[in-house]
Amino acid sequence: MKIFNSERGPKPIGPYSQAVISGNLIFVSGQIPIDPATGNICGFSIEQQAERVFENIKAILEDAGSGLNRVVMVTVMMANLNEYQRMNNIYAKYFGEIPPARVVFQAARLPKDVKIEVSVIAELGGTEEA
Repeated sequence: MKIFNSERGPKPIGPYSQAVISGNLIFVSGQIPIDPATGNICGFSIEQQAERVFENIKAILEDAGSGLNRVVMVTVMMANLNEYQRMNNIYAKYFGEIPPARVVFQAARLPKDVKIEVSVIAELGGTEEA
């Protein structure tokens, strides 16, 4: 097991690792819409926050030698499932052609009162087609 941190992803806001590599898999901790440059929450709408979350995940995966097309499982936690379709529209931009397995659920409260938190599991091995 190896701890992995990307400079392009937001620094953890608690006692956890940004990601962990085990074997041929990378487990990316739940990402909220934090701007890695400022440490501030980005956006007010679900679309803006989802965009930031997926960009953070993309950067972490790329820096680890993986990519969004290597993601095998996604866990999405939302503050309000009434915004599901709006989140799904953004999600489809990042996981369009061959979507990974996924679970989405509503959480009573997310860190820093954000609208969305997402964690992923991906294969290592570059961004070529899986």
